[in-house]
Amino acid sequence: MAAPAPASLESLARAHRRKPTAATRAALARFAAAHPKDAQGALALVVAGIVQLEQGGAAQAVRDLRAAAPRLAVVADHVALPLASALYQTKEYDAALRALDAVWKSAAVSPLRGRAAMVAARAWLEKEQPAEAVRVLEANAADLPQPQAGALLARALEAKGDLAAAAGACQRVYCEYPASPEAAEAGRALERLRAALGAQYPPETPQAMLARTEKLAAARDYRQARQELESLAGLLTGAERDTARVRLGVVDYQRGETASAYRSLRALEVSTPEAGAERLYYLVACARRLNNDEAMAAHQAELARRYPHSRWRLEALVAEGNHHLLDNRVASFVPLYRACCESFPDQARAPYCHWKVAWSEYLARGAGAATLLREHLARYPASEKAGAALYYLARLAEEAGDPAAAKTYYHEIPARWPNSYYGMLAREKLKAAPLARAALAPGVREWLARIAFPARETRPDFEPAPATRRRIERARLLASAALDDWAATELRFEGRNGGQAHIAALELARLAARRGAHDQAVRTIKSLASGYLFMPLDAAPEEFWKLAFPIPYRAEIEKYCRERSLDPFLVAALIRQESEFDPKAVSRARAYGLMQVLPSTGRQLARRAGLNRFSAPALFRPEVNLNLGTRIFRSLADQYGGRLEPALAAYNAGKSRADAWLNWGSVREPSEFVEAIPFTETRDYVQIVLRNADLYRRLYGR
Repeated sequence: MAAPAPASLESLARAHRRKPTAATRAALARFAAAHPKDAQGALALVVAGIVQLEQGGAAQAVRDLRAAAPRLAVVADHVALPLASALYQTKEYDAALRALDAVWKSAAVSPLRGRAAMVAARAWLEKEQPAEAVRVLEANAADLPQPQAGALLARALEAKGDLAAAAGACQRVYCEYPASPEAAEAGRALERLRAALGAQYPPETPQAMLARTEKLAAARDYRQARQELESLAGLLTGAERDTARVRLGVVDYQRGETASAYRSLRALEVSTPEAGAERLYYLVACARRLNNDEAMAAHQAELARRYPHSRWRLEALVAEGNHHLLDNRVASFVPLYRACCESFPDQARAPYCHWKVAWSEYLARGAGAATLLREHLARYPASEKAGAALYYLARLAEEAGDPAAAKTYYHEIPARWPNSYYGMLAREKLKAAPLARAALAPGVREWLARIAFPARETRPDFEPAPATRRRIERARLLASAALDDWAATELRFEGRNGGQAHIAALELARLAARRGAHDQAVRTIKSLASGYLFMPLDAAPEEFWKLAFPIPYRAEIEKYCRERSLDPFLVAALIRQESEFDPKAVSRARAYGLMQVLPSTGRQLARRAGLNRFSAPALFRPEVNLNLGTRIFRSLADQYGGRLEPALAAYNAGKSRADAWLNWGSVREPSEFVEAIPFTETRDYVQIVLRNADLYRRLYGR
């Protein structure tokens, strides 16, 4: 009988890191002894050492890491950081500082400089050399983790005797990170420094203290935010006092006490323009929440009269416009959106508002629809609705009997947005007669050539440059010992600081997929290679696309899709959008698993599916989740006569909403129903799922 194959370093390391025991450590030790001269044996010692460090065994960690370091020059900085941390814990501060030389002198800029600076600063403080601690922190300021580094800098400055600078550092932590443990520590330090400095104490600026209350409210600590605002309102003067008094009402609004907020803000009188505009905006917001349209319109009119160019008026216009949009009150929302884009043409919200005006005109088949759609492209060529504007210009051209113009508009969409919803629709339109036979319209081509569409890198080079190749080699070496977090640190650093983010994303996605973390692979490509959807399929390796659009659990997906006559690529597309193929995903609404099934819904369907003793955690099992999720979607599709667009809208937002949207007015094709969905999240969801399905078919269909 053949002897079993020896375990790989990766499997041994993964087992020891997942659940360290004497047996798993002994297995690593045997592997290291069997590889006394190579990098693999050294990595076994590194894994043993970092686990020892995590368990409080710093002395043994020092021995393991020191023994490993000479054989790991390629990743010397990665070994140096835990070694320095272990030496710090054993109070060998000089040795810890010497170990960190490998970080500072790394041939490739180390992604560990910020964390190394923190260890070095602590070591210098223990050596009672706070000036050196300040120096190392300031030299690596851009890489430091906050607010921990800010608290450490404040401590070092105080120890150095620079109390005014220490107070400034404490104030930054206290005001900018109020919900952190470091903020509480900074607050205690500020009391001490205030007493020590007396009249020399540098006071906190009103703006910083007001910003602190905003961040407290954002962290839902409304009680503390309100308490501090009350104090500030009594201490401040002028514009800052007005702002503090307005923000008291804002905090009430944020914590859901809308009627109280409305009463206090209505009764409040302020004299400064910024606070006055903010007060009126929140009166509009309160009236909106209270469904008081008359009051909302009155406050909106006062904003326009008194503060026509305030950012708060812009926010109020969008807020009230969206309020009427949700009820499909076209005559009410169009003037608001028009005022937004006319009064604030250069603001970030302007393209959104202009699109709503243009789209409403198109749906009504108004005489100005084509003009507004062309205006949208000319004024906002970078708008996320540029592809939609081209598509509906093409539809108007078709209706007018101009196939050449229609073809020219359609042709532009997949050329600029090859993996978009409207790119998918345009490709299908271009296949049909008479467009397939039509020539492109010269006049339309000339007009499109004058549109300043944003330039994008659509065909990046997937051949690594030497610097990128070195990063990949370092990451692969670390990953071979299941040091996945270290490898990810290396590749993310390259993705954010190097010139080949798409290659770093591909490598990191490979590593994630290899260990079955397909959701991490998808997220990596989305975050590091953020413009990937602008690339044609032939501009990147097939592996890249299949990591971005994977189909794990394919056999189970196809099984339930066969049983329910569903397209498996559509279901894969839905799963990618719902959970990114994370079987343990839980949404804000407490929906579980791959297809994000609510436990209450799962319980109702479980008996029908023959699943006895159903419990919510069962939804984390792919087989169960896919069984129930495909049942839900099949039922919705049946209720809408097989129409996917309302079925997807109902899956995301609920059937009652999808039913209401279907009855809003006359739409001539499915894309118009989708574009008219008032919830941005649901509209994007439907378009993305259908786009994903198209990509899955192009990648896997053959």
